Amino acid sequence: MSVSRIDYVVRPGGAVRGRLRVPGDKSVSHRSIMLGALAEGETEITGFLEGEDSLNTLRCFRRMGVEIEGPEDGRVRVRGVGLHGLEAPGEDLYVGNSGTSMRLMAGILAGQAFDSRLTGDASLSRRPMGRVTEPLRAMGAVIDTGEGGLPPLAIHGGQRLRAIDYALPMASAQVKSCVLLAGMYAEGETRVTEPAPTRDHTERMLAGFGYPVRREGATAILQGGGRLEGGAVDVPADISSAAFWLVAASIAGEGELLLEHVGVNPTRTGILDILERMGADITRENPREVGGEPVADLRVRPADLRGIAIPEDRVPLAIDEFPVIFVAAACAEGETVLTGAEELRVKESDRIQVMADGLAELGVDARPTADGMVIRGGRIGAGTVDSHGDHRVAMAFAVAGLRAQGPITIRDCTNVNTSFPGFVAMAGEAGLTIEERSDAPA
Repeated sequence: MSVSRIDYVVRPGGAVRGRLRVPGDKSVSHRSIMLGALAEGETEITGFLEGEDSLNTLRCFRRMGVEIEGPEDGRVRVRGVGLHGLEAPGEDLYVGNSGTSMRLMAGILAGQAFDSRLTGDASLSRRPMGRVTEPLRAMGAVIDTGEGGLPPLAIHGGQRLRAIDYALPMASAQVKSCVLLAGMYAEGETRVTEPAPTRDHTERMLAGFGYPVRREGATAILQGGGRLEGGAVDVPADISSAAFWLVAASIAGEGELLLEHVGVNPTRTGILDILERMGADITRENPREVGGEPVADLRVRPADLRGIAIPEDRVPLAIDEFPVIFVAAACAEGETVLTGAEELRVKESDRIQVMADGLAELGVDARPTADGMVIRGGRIGAGTVDSHGDHRVAMAFAVAGLRAQGPITIRDCTNVNTSFPGFVAMAGEAGLTIEERSDAPA
């Protein structure tokens, strides 16, 4: 079935004010379904993100015989089948645009008795999977890929997995999680060492489901052969989605915004660290812990941002937020320099090149480098940019409209619903003016 392509037209200016609760954290939503399905007993999830990516994860586990009720208003009930209770799906497991689903599920499926095949959309099918197939094969998994290590992934079941001591060649929470999830099915103690800290939702949630994960410095350690116990998961608001409003409220001419119940896991707060170094006025209020995840309300006021050299140790902690950080840099006084972010070139798009091209189209001095970008802040003009189907790029340029000299047209925004359902309506609530236009089928 063909889908109409959606473009955005963003009108310039506007105050940003009010109270918003952005959708639930996508990383936590994915993992709550996966671990809930593999647990013994029921898992009740609240705050679940009802975007296409997490819904595709939910559908995959339904195809493997897991009974799942919902989602309804963010509530999902999962009747777990245990680590060895999944059934052969009888069809391809389609994960759409979700690299998280494909990479984490590869670890789970490597330990099953049945064969399976993971497929995705055109964008995901261009993303490298060698970073997960290599350690899984070292554990004894048998996996066939497309040419060049690209999807689809055909996973041959019935293999005897063995634990490994794996040093990640680059910081990646998805690869770390994949190996740890496979480690539950492996004989012995699986160890994963990361070169820089990455999000630790998998380790926190495994512990929450009663499966202990030990930490020794930069190494996460898990013993095979354990079990998961169902329970309650309250998904906090996604800081990656909050990032657009953190920048919007910072660069707006006036207003004040309160973002409620935002997950502030220290492995995810690179966006806060970077914006605060740039001079943003962000206050954390009512800090608390919900289901093992730290949460706070974030109050944001307009500020005069300044360019900075972004510390490389912050990069893995903000890897998904760089499209909108680039917009903040375009509005800052002086030069912002990003290095050490080569992973941005293999996201839903080449986010370095796509953002540099779009900013240049709007008159911003943005120079891409092999592993980052150099942006000199200044005036943002009007024009047309292409998101290349990348949801975070589309939303970042929508935020740029607040400081534009005229309308910005953003091409190919259909995938925004994969991560942020209701984005345009929420933007209207906050003070942005975005018009959706349906074009030819995508």
